[in-house]
Amino acid sequence: MKTDTTPKKLFSLLLSLFLPCLLWGQSIDNSYFNKIRNEKVISDTSIVWKNFGPGMSGYCEEFWCHPTDTNVMFMGPDMHVTFGTWDGGQSWQTVKDSDGLGYDLERTHDIQFSKNNPDFGVAIEREGGVYTSEDRGRSWKQVADIDKAHTKLAIHPKDDKTWYIGAGDFWNVKNNHRSLKNLNGIQHKRANYGYILKTTNAGKSFKRIATGIADDLDIGRIIIHPSQPNLIWIATNHGVFKSKNEGKSWKACAEGLPNNLPRDMVSYFDEKNEKFSLYLVEQTYYKEEGKSVTAKGGVFRSDDLGESWNDITGNLYFDLSQIHFTAEHDRFYRTMGYWFGISKKEAKGKFTQLPQKTLSVFNRIVVNPLDPNEIHVAFNKKHDFTFGPGDLWSTRDGGKTWKVTARQGKYWLENKDTAYWKQRNNDTGSNIKFAHLQYYMDLEPARSGNRMLAVNAKGELFIGIDQQTLKSTDHGYSWIQIDDDETAAGSQKWIGRGGSNLPGRFMLLETGIPERRLLCSGEHGLWETASIGNWKDPQAVAVQQLEGQVNHFGMHSVSTVAVHPKDPNIIYILGWRQSHRGKLRRSNDGGKTWENIATIFDVDSPLHKKLAAQNALIIDPENPQNMYFCATYQMISEVSGGRGPKLTKGQYGFYRSQDGGYTWEVSNNGMDHKGASIRRIIMDPENPTTLYAAVNDNNGGLFKSTDKGSQWKKMRIPSEIKAVNNVFIDRNTKHIYISAGRRTGEYNEGGLWKSENKGKTWKKIFKASFVWQAETSPVNPDLIVISVAGQAGDQKGKFKNPGVYLSQNGGKTWNKINKGLGQPNKIVDVKPDPYNENVLWCASWGCGWFITYLNNDEKGWLTQ
Repeated sequence: MKTDTTPKKLFSLLLSLFLPCLLWGQSIDNSYFNKIRNEKVISDTSIVWKNFGPGMSGYCEEFWCHPTDTNVMFMGPDMHVTFGTWDGGQSWQTVKDSDGLGYDLERTHDIQFSKNNPDFGVAIEREGGVYTSEDRGRSWKQVADIDKAHTKLAIHPKDDKTWYIGAGDFWNVKNNHRSLKNLNGIQHKRANYGYILKTTNAGKSFKRIATGIADDLDIGRIIIHPSQPNLIWIATNHGVFKSKNEGKSWKACAEGLPNNLPRDMVSYFDEKNEKFSLYLVEQTYYKEEGKSVTAKGGVFRSDDLGESWNDITGNLYFDLSQIHFTAEHDRFYRTMGYWFGISKKEAKGKFTQLPQKTLSVFNRIVVNPLDPNEIHVAFNKKHDFTFGPGDLWSTRDGGKTWKVTARQGKYWLENKDTAYWKQRNNDTGSNIKFAHLQYYMDLEPARSGNRMLAVNAKGELFIGIDQQTLKSTDHGYSWIQIDDDETAAGSQKWIGRGGSNLPGRFMLLETGIPERRLLCSGEHGLWETASIGNWKDPQAVAVQQLEGQVNHFGMHSVSTVAVHPKDPNIIYILGWRQSHRGKLRRSNDGGKTWENIATIFDVDSPLHKKLAAQNALIIDPENPQNMYFCATYQMISEVSGGRGPKLTKGQYGFYRSQDGGYTWEVSNNGMDHKGASIRRIIMDPENPTTLYAAVNDNNGGLFKSTDKGSQWKKMRIPSEIKAVNNVFIDRNTKHIYISAGRRTGEYNEGGLWKSENKGKTWKKIFKASFVWQAETSPVNPDLIVISVAGQAGDQKGKFKNPGVYLSQNGGKTWNKINKGLGQPNKIVDVKPDPYNENVLWCASWGCGWFITYLNNDEKGWLTQ
């Protein structure tokens, strides 16, 4: 039969093919989506996310104690979150704006509060934002943008509208190191240098002062005399300077300082007696002496307003030749190599005699505000170039005698060199109690480093060793972690206090055991939910580590997890950095023991560096020998993301195994290009031979295979979509959902689309620039949660409301539900609970995992 191809008939044919899709596109209500695009929307206050364990689990860069209220403290971890406590550390909450763009207070550099008005505070963060609080730090408002990173600030003791903010990058401990070649430190592009900013109108305008000292002036501390505010002191990379006229002019204050290279400076003020003292720790200066080195530095005190300094270093010097610990010697040679500009190997050959009188490179100092003779100094062995026993040294007699007061790791547990330490009247043995890190830390050679040091108005001390926050209430003689609560002594089941700095990753909620959820994390392995016992809060979530620090040389960064469909005790995990990266790891006993059964990836870089990000590990429920996952080249939600590295083993794209994970092959046949960036794959709930792949690079789209991934065919989806970040199929309705958008893409290409007829036609049910994920409830298909990410580049800030959105009517209406989230722009996984429709779970890029309850449900998450 001859086909009529006249223009009229052809138009009618095309209209019949595309009209359903066009009609679906017209049915969306744009009013809500225009609102969330263009103006800030406040989240539903009845739905509050609660952060759960493990607490911290990342490096805390800074810790601040409120000057007058000891219940109020703040911490600035390195994963772009900032937390506050108003109950003395029993619980922590984000101080970031849950309804903001997510970029506020990402890496906070300083927080200071007024002593006149304890509710008023000022904060600065590394992108140049200046913030104020009127409610004791519970909420913050940006009042100024000072361009780039600045270091420290001070509030005028008598005028809350006058502040001083120091330029520089002084506290960048990973990158700003001192050496003979760079005695004044290293400049970095992220910061401005050469001045102090002063405002007298609460940040409305700033004036540069102290501009004549040095073009590369880097400010470490700003101290204002509490009763004579015309007197100001600054510790800088060019020495200590003093102003007698509120910053108009400055003079050096170096008398008595051997190097005048301060690493930190603090003050003590006795208000009753008007006694004021300054305390300073110097950069240790090393000098060659025969086959060894001498050290010059230490701790100094001024009681005459900085005019002169007295040496209170006392016996802080130690004899390295009496420290019989190879790791400490290795750190010494590493330090000498950097200081003298040679390699560690060259330093070892040059300095064959260990120094008998030497100093660590200390970089922090605090004084007890109740006792001017109690002083503590700290150093960071991991990120600075330094060495020496312990993590904190303390004196209670004004510097005459010093003791190591923070002791952990193999050296101290093995009670080495007891005769030497007895001679110094110094205790041995470990005096620090960690949470889940305890086993790992006991095996370590104390290489983790102490990243922060703080003291509150009661003299209680806070330090941060490895990835744990520690507190001492007895002048440093004992320490206990304050990040987690154990459900019962020795249970190893932890309920976090809310201050998590953990890279939360994929969550597996259906594990074959109804009360078990499996949680993947960066740097801290694999966790499972656990019984809370008699815990007072029924909504609390306890977790127990299955793999990671609890096992010797365990997998620390777990990308994805799957459970054998016929045996829930068989668990598989993939890792993308650190130990066992690129391996498929298996446990046959529910996570008690692990073995590697395949090496899939490798890359020519140090072990801690990333390789291919792995996602969506799934197992065929009918034939568990068939296993699949995808390797993502365009990493959009991973820590230090961007494009994946060039691999020396493995490729990017779709992977499959037909022998239970022992061997793997790449099968990108039918994709638009080799090495496609596949971010998610999913199995058809009715037919496990049918797979769908979400491809998220610039040639992205939705692909389908009907033969277990042997061949892929690109499906027709709306033309405005450039990258598909996630694909999901509702098991009850069989509706397909695709999440789309790019980090720097246009607004219209992002959103959530739904197909009710297996991909023949699509309806856009949510509009946003950059959607990472959408899933429906296995209990109630009308319940949908989605993660809307923040954008970057020229598109940053053009969409006003990233975060989590909820629909309880199949996508007809939506609610923003960000309350309590510290990173609304970076929710890497979000899911409804598979058994309880009143429970939602989510994983955050850098602050762990969260749970929330819907419909005023006050019961625990296990209640069905």
